[in-house]
Amino acid sequence: MKRVRIVGIGMGAEHLTAEAEAAIRSADYVIAAQKSDDDRLLEARRALCRDLGVPLVAVPDPPRDRDAPADYPGAVRDWHDARAAAYEQVLAERDGDAAFLVWGDPAFYDSTIRIVEQVAERGRVSFAYDVVPGVSAPQLLAARHRLVLHEVGRPVLFTTGRRLLEDVAAGHDNLVVLLDGRLACTQLVPDDWQVWWGANLGATGERLVAGPLGAVLPEIRAARTAAAAEAGWVMDVYLLRRVRHLHPV
Repeated sequence: MKRVRIVGIGMGAEHLTAEAEAAIRSADYVIAAQKSDDDRLLEARRALCRDLGVPLVAVPDPPRDRDAPADYPGAVRDWHDARAAAYEQVLAERDGDAAFLVWGDPAFYDSTIRIVEQVAERGRVSFAYDVVPGVSAPQLLAARHRLVLHEVGRPVLFTTGRRLLEDVAAGHDNLVVLLDGRLACTQLVPDDWQVWWGANLGATGERLVAGPLGAVLPEIRAARTAAAAEAGWVMDVYLLRRVRHLHPV
């Protein structure tokens, strides 16, 4: 039976763990989505595969409705279905073991595990699969800003920009926010929040900003633009903490 490795590659080549490197080297090829003709993240994966001596198979990524669809779960489900079919075809046509390289860690807001499970459930291709962890963006954000993500005895909520306002309204006041290209935090009362923000952590174009939300929002916007210009892409993450709860941790 062939094997599929789902490998977290951290936030850059310097964060690749020994376990992750061994897992990639054990594969006969890597499968990676190609999202555009100038996909810089695909090229980063390709360079890593080249360094490790493993060929990469680029699969055109199916289109996805990203413009606030009325049925967001349905839009994501359709996209996952199309991705599963595309990956299934590669696995069916090629011999040997495969690997997927996940930016950061596969456990944080990434669909690869779900899609590989979906391919397995379809039953056309028989394989075993495992997951290798990687350094995640929230971990690196905390390290770069020299902070603990949670306060003493209190929780931290991991959420997305799409859900941020709803989560704040529900009473959450210490949140790690991912996937927020529209900066939903701009809709909060700025004087109520402290922010620790980072973009392209561990990679070309890394940027860091911290301070009172209202004071640093212009700096965050400028840093996002600069990171995109330097790297060709932006992936950012930030910690939001309500000011009244700020204290040493």
